Amino acid sequence: MDTSNKKVAGEMYFTANPNSEHHYQNFDFDLLGEHLHFTTDSGVFSKSTVDFGTRVMLDSLKKTTFIAGKVLDLGAGYGPVGVAVAKAFKREVDMVDVNERALELARKNAEQNHVSKLVNVFQSDVYDNISDKYALILVNPPIRAGKNVVTAMLQDASKHLLSGGKLIAVLQKKQGAPSAQKNMTIAFGNARTIYKNKGYYILESIYVPKTNI
Repeated sequence: MDTSNKKVAGEMYFTANPNSEHHYQNFDFDLLGEHLHFTTDSGVFSKSTVDFGTRVMLDSLKKTTFIAGKVLDLGAGYGPVGVAVAKAFKREVDMVDVNERALELARKNAEQNHVSKLVNVFQSDVYDNISDKYALILVNPPIRAGKNVVTAMLQDASKHLLSGGKLIAVLQKKQGAPSAQKNMTIAFGNARTIYKNKGYYILESIYVPKTNI
């Protein structure tokens, strides 16, 4: 994940219950051809604008296809990815994060962008509360949360995808994109770079269940 705005009022944005003083902001942003309005707050990632890594990841969706089914926005924050995908593709989206303040904002942003009926917002520490299988998992990993968290987000995704489903992740080259691609290859048996922009790599793996012959 882009490390801009990585620390807010002495606490990290992946804290479950941020206690920093509220400082609400509002801004408009165009994503996936949709004009969206967002409300953000202190204690969440990239509160002043949609971070560049997220923009690149969403841009990459124009360069790939994905099967029918629900989408998981893992580490949703205040919701730019999930809201944009629901709005542009009319897909059901589960938006999850460990940060309760971010989840409150994600619900508000889904409502004010008129996609509340398509999204389900709930707390989950990585995949702890995930029970569904998805057509697509999108993740902008919180690098500052540590290697173990990032690796779990990438490698355990295969357990939560439909056959033919995809994991798409964004990482900077200098923050471990090559290592992440190796981890995805270990878990999926495949991983490729589908898009690059200014040092950000968009990595894609496809889940193909193993068959017993």
